[in-house]
Amino acid sequence: MNLTSFFSHTKSLVKLAYPILIAQLIQNLMGFVDIVMAGRVSATDMAAVAVANSIWLPLILTVYGLIMALAAIVSQLAGAKNYLAISEQTYQTAWIALTLGLSLIGLYYLLAPIIAPAIELEGKLKPLLFDYLRYIVWGAPGYCLYLVLRNYSEGLSYTKPTMVISIIGLLVNIPANYIFIYGEFGAPALGGAGCGVATALVYWAMFISMTIYAFNSKVLKQTSLFDKFYWPDWQKIKHILNLGIPIALSLLFEVSLFAIVAIILVPFGAEVVASHQIALNFSGLIFMVPLSLAMATTIKVGYAIGHNNNKQAQDYTTHAIVLGLLLAVFTATITVLFRVPIVSIYTTEAPVIALAANIMLLATLYQFSDTVQVVSAGALRGYKDTKSILYITFVSYWLVGLSVGLILGITDWVVPKMGPYGFWIGFIIGLTTAAVLLAWRLKVIQRRFALAS
Repeated sequence: MNLTSFFSHTKSLVKLAYPILIAQLIQNLMGFVDIVMAGRVSATDMAAVAVANSIWLPLILTVYGLIMALAAIVSQLAGAKNYLAISEQTYQTAWIALTLGLSLIGLYYLLAPIIAPAIELEGKLKPLLFDYLRYIVWGAPGYCLYLVLRNYSEGLSYTKPTMVISIIGLLVNIPANYIFIYGEFGAPALGGAGCGVATALVYWAMFISMTIYAFNSKVLKQTSLFDKFYWPDWQKIKHILNLGIPIALSLLFEVSLFAIVAIILVPFGAEVVASHQIALNFSGLIFMVPLSLAMATTIKVGYAIGHNNNKQAQDYTTHAIVLGLLLAVFTATITVLFRVPIVSIYTTEAPVIALAANIMLLATLYQFSDTVQVVSAGALRGYKDTKSILYITFVSYWLVGLSVGLILGITDWVVPKMGPYGFWIGFIIGLTTAAVLLAWRLKVIQRRFALAS
């Protein structure tokens, strides 16, 4: 490996990735703030916010995955200096986003009257849960449109707005929570459901702020995004959907897998479920590092391919994986050395601390395969090869990972049932399978582009 090239490329990747990482961490912090501020009202309010988020996040993450296709499209067009097409593709994605945002509102009002009577929840939990969802859905169109502008900006290798707008979102989130949870300044005291109002306001604030930023930014003006309006073009929309739907479903497979495992572990008792969730939550925070690097890789690979420089695309991919593994060594070391103090932040119960700390030892192993699979998937998105990601993640997560987890976790077929440890071993094997298959697919695509160039 050429060290000069490695340091040059990794510097460029880090410059793109760190604003995305900060934005992702801030979004996680907003969720943490919601839980804490609702918890100060009552445990029921905190539980309502937690359960509502477990319903809302898979939906909005699926939309997020679909819109992520725009970053790959824009980066390739930017590499080819086709700025007019960038504006048109951004508008077509905006039509998709607006439709999805409005559909989430309609979905709530269609399904809530049917589902609510069938759900049995104690006391005020059910009305708080449905009130939260009823409020937050009105922010969906704003958030979906914000994601369009975010991916447009990131596709142009300009990730700073992502960080800036997330900070604005946090600055809106905290006072809005205070006002609508506790009923300040004449607003009604909505308890945990007030977090739904606050989040909806955050979504619209982020969209409006991003629009103003894009309109005034010298970097983003090169595409003349606001100079011409484009009505829906069904052929272009179909192309975006063909790229975006596999990404969306891949994200859904991953999110739903962890949710299913949490449900399967319920019979093992509250301590086991709590330990699993603690390890999962911390691993999710660590995952933001390779995920941000993967998003930067998508941008760099897409730009290189648009510029007809396959060698540069290959170099960026290789260097991103190496950088990701070096960072995984660091995060894994931190996890091993400080796992008990980290777990103690979440809980004071000794049995939960002991079990979660042991699970986090397994979590250190999966950081390496997780890095390879997510960066490889990011590179494949840059090549616009997204269907392979869908097939590979489905096979790896659901057919391999979940099956191994079920066999080791709840049966005595191979060894005495291992409970949560079995499922985490399943995660490791599933992610390792995904890493091997995605890396193999990446090599196939790179050879294909090399032959075509």
